[in-house]
Amino acid sequence: MKNNIVIGASGVSLAAILWGFDGVVLTPRLHNLSVEFVVFMLHLIPFAIMSVFMSKQFRKISTFSKGDLISILLVGLFGGAIGTIAIVKALFLVDFSHVSIVVLLQKLQPVFAIVLAAIILKEKIKGRFLLWAIIAITSGYFMAFGLNLPDFRNDATTITASLLAIVAAASFGSSTVFSKKVLKKNDFKTSTFFRYGFTTLFMLIYLLINPSLFNGFEKATQQNWVFFVIIGLTTGSGAIFIYYYGLAKINAIMSAICELFFPVSVFVFDFLINGHTLPPFQWISACVMLASVIMLNIDNRRSMLRKI
Repeated sequence: MKNNIVIGASGVSLAAILWGFDGVVLTPRLHNLSVEFVVFMLHLIPFAIMSVFMSKQFRKISTFSKGDLISILLVGLFGGAIGTIAIVKALFLVDFSHVSIVVLLQKLQPVFAIVLAAIILKEKIKGRFLLWAIIAITSGYFMAFGLNLPDFRNDATTITASLLAIVAAASFGSSTVFSKKVLKKNDFKTSTFFRYGFTTLFMLIYLLINPSLFNGFEKATQQNWVFFVIIGLTTGSGAIFIYYYGLAKINAIMSAICELFFPVSVFVFDFLINGHTLPPFQWISACVMLASVIMLNIDNRRSMLRKI
């Protein structure tokens, strides 16, 4: 049991660190390309690789119920297409100069996941959810703008990036809810495979509707292609497999704590590589927000256990 917990916690932590490294070091190397093309390729390459080694997964689509298929489609749409476009667009907008803020705002995901679980899965919201949610959102605001009111003229880019990060949090949160329905009948390998597959399909349709975006194939440099492959094998599908493998061995509370390696690693990499850091007050706000997110997970977990 102890070994499983250590392995599970290590898996989730490693995946979180890989995502932090990706946001600071790898994805910025694709800044010369359109966001939509980047998201398309970041899903196409891993899916193509998975299709070679996991070809038997295609047969499982015939076993899906209508509800399962809808849930997987929604995971691909929100967790893959919309969520990834929003977070990458936010990072591109701030030119990776406020990576920490964008990443931390995306960690508001549990707020949306719990609310949507109550709406979609009919799970009751108990405990002190409202209190921790208000604290998380308020501290998120102070982290982004400090003690000043946002200047819609001079802070337009930061405001837009912050809103996109929140859209990403809502999208990933909804994806978590739909994933719960999928994982009731399917393992994480099947869920990951079809998430990447349907996201690739959605992005292909989007690019066909907007054919000018296909010029990414012409604009992409040799270095871009190298980073596409690196991301696809490591911080992309590789990190997701590691994450779900670890998640299966630990509970939600420990997972929430281990996932904090994501924003922490972003702070560390952003400081070491780019020399960026936050002012003291925003550091405090960030810590308060992360602490409230942990309490959201703990309270939600306790409520679920009482229900059982």
